[in-house]
Amino acid sequence: MRRVVFLVQPQVYLLDLAGPAEVFHTARDFGLPYELSYVGDEPEVVTAELLPVRLATTWPTLSPNDIVIVPGKQCATLEDVAPSERALAVLRSHHRQGGMVISVCAAAETLGRAGLLDGRRCATHHQLQDELAARYPAAEVVRDVLYTVDGNLATSAGITSGIDLCLHLIATWHGPTMAGRIARALVVYARRNGSDEQVSALLRHRSHLSDLVHRLQDVIDERYTEPLRLAELSRKFGCSERTITRRFRDATGLTPLRYQQALRLERAEHLIASGTTVEGAARAVGFSDSRTLRALRAAARTASV
Repeated sequence: MRRVVFLVQPQVYLLDLAGPAEVFHTARDFGLPYELSYVGDEPEVVTAELLPVRLATTWPTLSPNDIVIVPGKQCATLEDVAPSERALAVLRSHHRQGGMVISVCAAAETLGRAGLLDGRRCATHHQLQDELAARYPAAEVVRDVLYTVDGNLATSAGITSGIDLCLHLIATWHGPTMAGRIARALVVYARRNGSDEQVSALLRHRSHLSDLVHRLQDVIDERYTEPLRLAELSRKFGCSERTITRRFRDATGLTPLRYQQALRLERAEHLIASGTTVEGAARAVGFSDSRTLRALRAAARTASV
């Protein structure tokens, strides 16, 4: 079982808390081993929306596999973010042991006070990013992005972007198919982060309402390393190959093959960033050799210029 512990402070924004909580709660409904708990310095706090929330005041025993999430709170400036020394000590200890620490919105300040932002990429709400950069000059504040992930530290811009971040983490840890199922259950549109591709390829192309195409994507996502056979999909879904291709392009802007290639490319880039050779990554994602992968990477770089 993997614990997800929310550090809840007075004047917490309800959506900063509820958005990530709903992602992991839904993941649990789908059979993933998550256990949610909520901790604060006081047994009850009032949210920014004036809703009282009851909390545990004792921290559970955390392992490096567990996750601590700090939702943002209402504040005029980051000076108003006032985590307790006890909470900061827990964050430092958990992070030092290799545990994942996540902030939403202004809670990046809490991570900064714990000393976790130095030398790290981080994000916060656009109204606070200049102040955060001034307060923590050793941090790399990435501006106008939905979220960043830097090792076992993740930060988001706040409000609904906490959902985007948690869906991204689910896609990283459990695969894009599961992240897509959760996004669909929550009825949220997956969004892109402007110039930085931070949301999985599956989620970027799930912002449509075609049930047929969603089901086609589910099959491709689960078997993206295998040869894509339109004839097999045609038999499975009772549609002609031409209809499948047309419906898929209308919904996603891509053919089924291009969609599969996007999944393969994204996974290959992750493997290469983790130290795998281009040849090894190509084989791992289903290419017979590295030439196709190299061509796709070159085309992606050209498109981003």
